[in-house]
Amino acid sequence: MAVSAWILFQDSLQLRQSFRNSKEFNPPFRGQVSSLPDFRVVLGCCEENLEAMGNRKLGQGKIGGLGLGLMLLCACQTEVPPGVEQPQPLPQDPIVEVYFNHNSTAKYTEPYRHRTRQGDDLEAKIVAAIQSAHSSVDVAVQEFRLPRVAQALADRHRAGVRVRVILENTYSRPWSSLSNQEIARLDPRDRGRYQEFRRLVDRNGDHQVSQAEINQGDALVILQKAGIPRIDDTANGSAGSGLMHHKFVVVDQQLVIATSANFTPSDAHGDFAHPASTGNANNLLRIESRELAVAFTEEFNLMWGDGPGGKPDSKFGPQKPWRSPRQFTFGKTTLTVQFSPTSPTLPWERSTNGLIGKTLSTATQSIDLALFVFSEQHLVNLLETRQQEGVKIKTLIDPGFAYRPYSEALDMLGISLLNPSQRRDNCTPKANNRPWKNPITTVGVPRLARGDLLHHKFGLIDDTTIVTGSHNWTESANQNNDETLLVIHSPWAAAHFRREFDRLYGTAVTGLPPTIRRKAAAQKKKCHLNL
Repeated sequence: MAVSAWILFQDSLQLRQSFRNSKEFNPPFRGQVSSLPDFRVVLGCCEENLEAMGNRKLGQGKIGGLGLGLMLLCACQTEVPPGVEQPQPLPQDPIVEVYFNHNSTAKYTEPYRHRTRQGDDLEAKIVAAIQSAHSSVDVAVQEFRLPRVAQALADRHRAGVRVRVILENTYSRPWSSLSNQEIARLDPRDRGRYQEFRRLVDRNGDHQVSQAEINQGDALVILQKAGIPRIDDTANGSAGSGLMHHKFVVVDQQLVIATSANFTPSDAHGDFAHPASTGNANNLLRIESRELAVAFTEEFNLMWGDGPGGKPDSKFGPQKPWRSPRQFTFGKTTLTVQFSPTSPTLPWERSTNGLIGKTLSTATQSIDLALFVFSEQHLVNLLETRQQEGVKIKTLIDPGFAYRPYSEALDMLGISLLNPSQRRDNCTPKANNRPWKNPITTVGVPRLARGDLLHHKFGLIDDTTIVTGSHNWTESANQNNDETLLVIHSPWAAAHFRREFDRLYGTAVTGLPPTIRRKAAAQKKKCHLNL
């Protein structure tokens, strides 16, 4: 039965989470109770068993019986309810195919939790692309934990196909190689990741992880045992770039898979720890184009250098030269790609964020954004200009980031907050901050199943143009990280993103949260600021 399940808290409800730094937080508004990392009671909370929700532990914290009116409205979303018309699949662009792991017109059975659910199987799309390889497969992805993808690469490698893999150094070590002492020292976030790994690998469910299970379930071990060469962003002799944040595959220099998803169960399917989880909301593009594949291969080769064990000639992050945007035309579809980062010594307009800004500036009717994080002042200033000229703007941001002091959601809502990491007596607002003179109320957060994130990084302009890729709308992505940004002009592809945005926005919580309004008022009074 389809279910939209969520938790409504009274304004006075306060939750406390124990972190290593012992930070305390208050829920910013009814329905969203956390904007801190490593702790989420998300808007779309849906569990198979809610009997003890009042005392359920969540990570290190819990929702307790605080004597306050906690209202639970819950059910589980698996299918379209009776009487509601099932949406029909949309036609695909001839070159740029679009997939979403929450696609309501598709259904598949997850390979690890063995659940049948709605959505496109993003892992299966990646596996199928790899299995089609005859000569080469290049993979650049921040985090790689999917065994089926690893096994597909191993099979192609053994068949004589050249396989190369680049990872972010933070995630380049197999979880199974950690010692007991290292496991004991993991912070709460990484401890949760480690427990997810154990549940993924523990195929017989005996709560033990055997070497045989590791060989079949630890993706990095599968790559190691197959002898697949791989490097990370320390191959240039550094401690690593900002982030090697790419998420792409190039097959036979002919086919490109570009996605917002890491190769993890959480990004593709869902969490073991949260039964209602259906995966972080992500998109995947399958693009058949030799010209585009060559551009991605050039980016890969810059990072690869001469491969593992060779000279430190790999280039990551700001070491890479500036690459201008490259545009490709396929019939009525145009696609532009630019790779980050861009040196801050160059004009902002030449950067990847500058390309986003240029694209937003073309809007004449509407701009719809679904973003994991949004903290780029230049871009929100451009959006204000478009809004003043009559363009309708809607924005959704992941609940964990939407109302932090650096979030541009606050500017759009016409408000500022001081950074709590500053000294308590520091009343200096964020530099260059510019809350909108005419705030909008169409900014907010989606309702998500517990454990899930809004991991998209897309913008939809006038229902014809899409901005997407691995690139978050931040200064760090622009100046430090290895990233992909794609701008696609295609009404076919845009229709898919329209449906995904409408799905998310249809149940979103929008407008300025009362708790944020009160917090800003308190800061204004204390610091005598015009926030």
